[in-house]
Amino acid sequence: MSNTLTIVAGFTAKPGQEQRLRDELEAMIAPSLAEEGCLGYQPYADPARPDRMIIVEEWVDSAALDFHFSLPHFTHIAQVLEEILAEPFTLRRLTDIPA
Repeated sequence: MSNTLTIVAGFTAKPGQEQRLRDELEAMIAPSLAEEGCLGYQPYADPARPDRMIIVEEWVDSAALDFHFSLPHFTHIAQVLEEILAEPFTLRRLTDIPA
């Protein structure tokens, strides 16, 4: 059994901000994957709702995620999201189900 932490973050863009949301989330991939505790970082788009996207992330533990939240690329996107989202983003923290 793994002790990793999986994050599902959901985003809804304001009208006219859909491409900017996509661009900003895609810009997070490389720097996030370069972090020591990041095991996976992938944005997905809803084909029926271009204003909605999610990111599925996997981290070695909560400490790695907390460190991610302190880095410049995260603080940058947090500021941008305040401008372009129609509603606050959602963040679900998931762990493995014990066998």
